[in-house]
Amino acid sequence: MMSAKVYPAKAFGFKSDSIAPDKSISHRSAMFAILAEGESRIENFLRAEDTLNTLKIVGHLGAEITDDGSVITIRSHGIQESSEILDCGNSGTGMRLFCGLLSSAEGHFILTGDEYLKRRPMKRVTQPLRSIGAKLDGRNNGDLAPLSIRGASLKAFDYTSPIASAQVKSAMMLAALRSNGVCTFKEPELSRDHTERMLRGMGARVEINGLETKIWPLEKPLQPLHIRVPADPSSAFFFAVAAAITPESSAIIEGVTLNPTRIEAFKVLERMGAKITYSLEDERYEPIGTIAVEYAPLKAVVVEDNIAWLIDELPALSIAMACAEGKSVIKNAEELRVKESDRIKTVVDNLNLCGIETEEYSDGYAVKGGELKSAVVNSYGDHRIAMSFLIAGLKCGMKVEDIECINTSFPNFFELLGMCGKVEK
Repeated sequence: MMSAKVYPAKAFGFKSDSIAPDKSISHRSAMFAILAEGESRIENFLRAEDTLNTLKIVGHLGAEITDDGSVITIRSHGIQESSEILDCGNSGTGMRLFCGLLSSAEGHFILTGDEYLKRRPMKRVTQPLRSIGAKLDGRNNGDLAPLSIRGASLKAFDYTSPIASAQVKSAMMLAALRSNGVCTFKEPELSRDHTERMLRGMGARVEINGLETKIWPLEKPLQPLHIRVPADPSSAFFFAVAAAITPESSAIIEGVTLNPTRIEAFKVLERMGAKITYSLEDERYEPIGTIAVEYAPLKAVVVEDNIAWLIDELPALSIAMACAEGKSVIKNAEELRVKESDRIKTVVDNLNLCGIETEEYSDGYAVKGGELKSAVVNSYGDHRIAMSFLIAGLKCGMKVEDIECINTSFPNFFELLGMCGKVEK
């Protein structure tokens, strides 16, 4: 088991245009290309384990893929049955979206993943897909991988999701594209909207009215996708927190998506007192620009709204809360329980090891700001827990065990972390 140690940092000026490309958009770029006619071109694709697994699956499904190291081209011949078991690795996004994509494809498909993904609940997508005719099964009555999918004719649907989840919405939208009528998807609050933006950009008919999304079945293949994947704001956020908790420090992140459903964590950090500015530069598929963050003393905050927009950033935000004055509270975040780890428990347990007082709730936790202390913590195989506590190490020193998981989403994380302070692996 690999570990890394970070030492307390002095003031730094971080600037980068090489933050990891956006994971969500990379997954979708590869998947959606298989629905297109012609050659799709993807620049700045995230070459991490999860997204490369998705790309490999797309190849197993019959697409011709070439990669010159700069641009990935994908030419689709429609979805073809594969003799291979389709391995999603650690990616819940990959597995859940492929459920929707393959549920109406001709053939039989098996989806699996690593030991952590096999423990994650899949019924949130398998259940609604089954309700519209999908022939989909797995362990624990379809809740756990490996999952078996036999393509079927799908019914049009009017589905109201009990949770705000971009993965559930995307799976149902992909199923809707080859259903037998106009479909409607409703959610309790607006989740991230990359699927809607990208499918519309490729020619799909998608209409959004508040919390309701209507999707029309495809009458012809989608147009090829020509996209440069922007930097991932959830990856950029680690360095925003680093600057926000280190006196006289700053971070400038270039080429990042400024999608409102993706920068909510930055807005919370602003509410806590950090100085943050945004500069829009491009809007073709996604709003893209630069985010600049400067240190300022932080104060406590209550986070209970737009949780679906910042669910991935909450572990890193918890580090900022530990350095803020007062008691911060996170509510309505029960989704944290079913991520790569139970992130409520792993955040609370690790903060306690660092001398920070916490309270654990069923749907969140409270963090009383104080003095972070050096500790040895475990990532529990969760890349965001690992990276969050390595960032905390810039404040107080930290050893984090089980860091191999970082490669699933952010291969150059340690290179960038070294621009802020000393790190040993």
